[in-house]
Amino acid sequence: MKIKNIDVHVLKSQLETPFAFSQGWVRQRAATLVEITTDTGVTGWGEAFTQGLETPEIAAAAIKSCFADMLIGENPLDIERLWFDMYHRSRDFGRKGAVMAAISGIDIALWDIAGQFYGQPISQLLGGAFRKVVQPYATGFYRLHGQGEAGRLADEALMHYDNGFRLMKVKLGFGVDDDIAVMDAIQTALGSRDVTLMVDTNHAYGRREALMLGDRLADANLRWYEEPVVPEDIEGYAEMRARLPMAIAGGENEHSLYGFKSLFTAGALDIAQPDIGSCGGFSGARHITILAQAFGVEVNPHVWGSAIAQAASLQWISAIPTTHHSIFARQPILEYDQSSHPFRRELTTAPLELQDKMVVVPDAPGLGITIRRDTLDAYRV
Repeated sequence: MKIKNIDVHVLKSQLETPFAFSQGWVRQRAATLVEITTDTGVTGWGEAFTQGLETPEIAAAAIKSCFADMLIGENPLDIERLWFDMYHRSRDFGRKGAVMAAISGIDIALWDIAGQFYGQPISQLLGGAFRKVVQPYATGFYRLHGQGEAGRLADEALMHYDNGFRLMKVKLGFGVDDDIAVMDAIQTALGSRDVTLMVDTNHAYGRREALMLGDRLADANLRWYEEPVVPEDIEGYAEMRARLPMAIAGGENEHSLYGFKSLFTAGALDIAQPDIGSCGGFSGARHITILAQAFGVEVNPHVWGSAIAQAASLQWISAIPTTHHSIFARQPILEYDQSSHPFRRELTTAPLELQDKMVVVPDAPGLGITIRRDTLDAYRV
């Protein structure tokens, strides 16, 4: 079996109602999707993660101008070799960002092909499923105006609860006082309901403000405090861990086992959050998971992509071993973004649904999804 063709589908959709996270306004949803066809007719799908304010053409250019030609004619089952061939080829100008996302999208598609070739879900190829169902958490609480939206966000928390979510991640980073007003309103609205919260500031603050916010949320019983400082400030992450009571999470803006090695050796994280669409695909995810085990760091993937990224993350989460083993060990959870995204529910024939507050891991070969080409045609640039 040989790789016959690599197509990149750049999708875009303008949002009727733009929304903000701490780093800016999201006015469109975009995706960089990878389709790899073999000479036997087997097709695999992958996704290069397009960050919130990133244009999808960057990773698409890397795939088309750097990696596609070197992969045509190769055996798609040589996944590990091809991963390192791509990494070494781009080391002098890659290692991070959109170039690593390009490698990730290709790698996911290769694993999808392998799963179909062997007739197994990717979780089986990764070593087997530790779990067949995964609890999702609602990521939301984006801003429509900026500050002063505590009441609306409290109502949103109740909506997520009514929709079956018992875990929620609140987007903060709009000023410490405004953040605290939002958290107070959400906790008051939820009252005694059985809900666990996480917070994510998307590295909006320097160390002083990040510590101030963490101190004021010390009694909130948070599952984690995500991206408290910029990803370059590894020492700042370590300081947060040393001085705050809640778990410190991060890593969506880090890439490959080499980047995560720096985080782990610095003692920067309690919870690592690689995104499969940019950390190196399934191959990179596997490297990072093994490394995290050695350092005693939990792995809980970040997900903000299309239905392909969701499906890939679900297969990976299924195969992640618990870091701190016990008969009641805490399990990884699935990020289930609640913002508007037409390439999520419309891209596959069977979008993810909650079943008794959980998500079932597909057991069909590969990613376990079927792509709707009418959706590609509707949103392709």
